[in-house]
Formats: sequence, C-alpha cells, structure tokens
Amino acid sequence: MRLGLRIFLVYFLFVGLTGWFVLRTVMDEIRPGVRQSSEETLVDTANLLAEVLQADVKNGSLDRSRLPDALRAYGSRSPQADIWGVNKTAVNHRIYVTDARGIVLLDSLGQAVGQDYSRWNDVYLTLRGQYGARSSRESADDPESSVMYVAAPIRDGEKIIGVVSVSKPNRTLQPYIDRSQRRLAWLGAGLIALGLLVGGLLSWWLSRSLGRLTRYAQAVSDGRRAELPRYRGGEMAQLADAVERMRVQLEGKAYVERYVHTLTHELKSPLAAIRGAAELLEGEMPAEQRARFVGNIAGESERLQQLIERLLNLAQVEQRQGLEERVPVALRELVAALADERLARVQGVKLENAIAPQAIVAGERFLLRQALGNLLDNALDFTPPGGMIRFDATQVGEHWRLDLYNQGEAIPDFALPRLTERFYSLPRPASGRKSTGLGLNFVAEVAALHGGELRVENVEGGVRASLTLPQA
Repeated sequence: MRLGLRIFLVYFLFVGLTGWFVLRTVMDEIRPGVRQSSEETLVDTANLLAEVLQADVKNGSLDRSRLPDALRAYGSRSPQADIWGVNKTAVNHRIYVTDARGIVLLDSLGQAVGQDYSRWNDVYLTLRGQYGARSSRESADDPESSVMYVAAPIRDGEKIIGVVSVSKPNRTLQPYIDRSQRRLAWLGAGLIALGLLVGGLLSWWLSRSLGRLTRYAQAVSDGRRAELPRYRGGEMAQLADAVERMRVQLEGKAYVERYVHTLTHELKSPLAAIRGAAELLEGEMPAEQRARFVGNIAGESERLQQLIERLLNLAQVEQRQGLEERVPVALRELVAALADERLARVQGVKLENAIAPQAIVAGERFLLRQALGNLLDNALDFTPPGGMIRFDATQVGEHWRLDLYNQGEAIPDFALPRLTERFYSLPRPASGRKSTGLGLNFVAEVAALHGGELRVENVEGGVRASLTLPQA
C-alpha cells in the first residue's frame, strides 16, 4: 500500500471517528440542554406567579379573582410566532395552584380543582421547602408524552401557604431539538467531509512530493539523467538537498575513479609512441627519418591534447543534470558559422546548408555549438575529396530533427550500435588512424541533456546522423 494512501486511511479513521464521537456527544447533549433551558424558564415563571398569587391565596379569594378567566383566555391564545423556523400556534403552559395541604385551588385546564396533589413531587417537595420538580407521562406507554413540572412556594412571610406549579409538555420542545440536531448533523458532516478533503489533499501532496523525489533517486541509481525536484522550503526541500548532496558526493567519487582508469588506459598508447620515438631520436639517423619521428611525436602530442580536452568537455556534460540556460538557437545560422570555420581547413568538400530559417530549437547555445561541431568534424573525416555534406532539418511534432548527411563508405553493421560508446572509434579513411572516440559520445550526452537523441544510420550513398532537439 502506498504511503499517501496509508496516511489518508489513518487520517480518515482519526478524523472520522473523532468527528463522529464529537458529533454524537453534542447531539446527545442537545435534548437535555433544551430541556434544562426550558426548565430554567419555568422556574422564573413559577416564582413570578407565586408573587402575583400571594395576596389572593392568603385572603382565600383566589376563586373570586379574575385569574381563572385570565388563565382560560391564556389557554385559548394562538401566538402565530415563527421561532427559528418553527411555527408556534398555541400556548402550552399548564398552571395550577394548591394550598398548604396540596389541594388544587386553581387549574388552568379546569380539570384538577379540589384534587389532592400533595403526593406529586413538585408539590410535595415545595411544601417542605425544597426545589420541587417532576417529569410525568400523560400516557404510561408513550415515552414522548412526558410533561415537565416546576413549582414555586407561595409564602406569607416565612410560612408556605401554597404552591404554584407550571408545566410544559416535552413534545413541544421536540421541533427545536430536531431542528438543532438536523442542522448540527449537516454542519458536522460538512466539517468531517472538509477535514477528509484537506487530509486527502495533504496526503496527495505528500505522496506526490515523495514520489517525485523517489523517481529522481531511482533515475540516479539507474544511471539516468534526471532533474532534482524543487520544493518551496520545509522538510521536503531539505530532504531533496540532502539527496542531491549525497548523489554529488557518491557520483563524484565513482566518476573520478572511472575516469582515472579510462584516462590512464587511453594515455598508454600515445605515451608509448612518444617514448619510443624519443629513444630512437637519441641515436644517429638520417634527417628524413628523424623528421618522421619528430612528426610522430607532434601527432601523438596533439592526440593527447585532444583526448584531454574532450574528456574534460564530456565530464562536464555527464555530471550535469539539467541545462544552465534554455534560449532560442537558430540552427541555420549556427551551422553556417561552423561551416565557415571547418571548410577553411578542408579543401575539396562541398557543404550544403538546406536548413529552413524557421528551424529554431530551445537549448544551451554553447553545448549545441560543440555538439554540431563534433558531428561536422566526424563527417569531414569520413567524406572523400570531392564529396558532399548536407545539413537539413525537419519538424517532427514539438521537435526539430537535424539531419547531417555525408557521402562516403557505409559504416560496418558491427560498428553501428557502438558508435556512441566512449573511446570507440573507426579508422579514418585518409590516415587509417583512430580518433579519441569521444566525439559522438559527447553529442549523445548533449542530446540527452536537451531531451533529445542522436541516431546514426547508413543511407543510400553515405551516412546520416540525426539529432533531435526540442523546438523553441
């Protein structure tokens, strides 16, 4: 299982379970919270009525007061109140008053006058100076029919002379409870979904960032060229920098060891030739033979110089993971400048520049100039006097394919797949000597650095080298 998916699953379980637990807890607290708030209102109402009724209860004139008519009128009122989306069409308080013995003196419903309520908790506890409240079902089989009663004492000084009780059916509170729970459920579900979305995005970002770094590390371990992922600060940027430093240190050590080995191997032949010629020059010999050995020393010295210079250029390209610049480069103008330099030293070869002016690629001008110069030098070495070299360019998708054709003998089949190998070279037709074997390898590295490729193939009448480069 991928790391990002594991992180998301852990985050999903944590956020989901935590959100469900908190939401469940809060929703369970809504019902008692609403009822507690309603009970607090009933307490205030009961105590207010206790003060209003005190004089009539003390004088025994409660039945002759206008309160019974007022309570009947109160019970028939229709408020038509819109309370937070719940339409209230009737009043729901029931009010009854008992004397000091618990006998009902007044009932807003007119049902319990004269009955003994002294055993009901609201009256029983209040007559004993305690907080009186109870919750009773109107129907024993229906838990939703419970009614909340709250009582307050009617006092004459310190003496309790009666009790006033105010009740409210719990079912009248249920619409507000249901509404709050629905809103909370939607809000909680939205927050959980938002949290999961944020977690998913975070997991995706982390997985994507680690994936880029992993692919970079795999490319480096496979010996492929790859560009270091860029991050905007934080631990990922530090990790990327640490991986890059480790790559540079490890590759640098291996690179130096490999190049010291190959360089010493390649230097053996020209050094042996120079040493042999120098030893022979110590003795007496004809002037013509001496000049030939001096020429050998000069030729091998030049070969050593070319080998070292090309190795340095190749090492510079191979160590790079990306271009230092990416600017438009016109192929026709670049080839024309190279042709003027090379043809001044080579006679009898015709060069045709058939590249269209709109053939413009994106890349590093210096490296492209070196790569095309190596291709042209290679073509000049294998083109016989009177032969022709032709440059052409064809647009292929989002790339330009630069074709260099030169007349000459076909490349042997066994040599074609090895032409871009380091230090592999074929004898030159004119001299029979081999080059450093680094030219085409350098061109292939430059092409790969630009996101292109080099192909060399035999065609009718000669050889064609194709260099693919991204268009500007």
